[in-house]
Amino acid sequence: MRKAQQRCVTRIVRGSEGRRQLGLSEVAGRRVRSVGMTTRERLHKLVDELSEPEADDALRYIAQRREDPTIAAFRDAPEDDEPVTAADEQALAEVHADRAAKVPRISYVEILREHGPR
Repeated sequence: MRKAQQRCVTRIVRGSEGRRQLGLSEVAGRRVRSVGMTTRERLHKLVDELSEPEADDALRYIAQRREDPTIAAFRDAPEDDEPVTAADEQALAEVHADRAAKVPRISYVEILREHGPR
């Protein structure tokens, strides 16, 4: 299944029916008017427009996301709230300096080729 890229210009408002988005969304190349529509309503509208093969791909994708223990571990992990250390700042500064100087990057494949697997 192609990765659905979503671009959305919205404003979230609260009303008697809960949160609603006002704006226009584009998901997988399809424009969806979302004025006054909840996320579930927009999802239902997109699902109704899917072809049978697209619907099958979407169903498998959603089921995998709900059942995969690795995805669940990342989804349920606490937010990383460790402070950035001086060593972290220095390492980031080195990376930014290398990128600015256009230092060639070494791919993981090249590292394996040179040093072999662990």
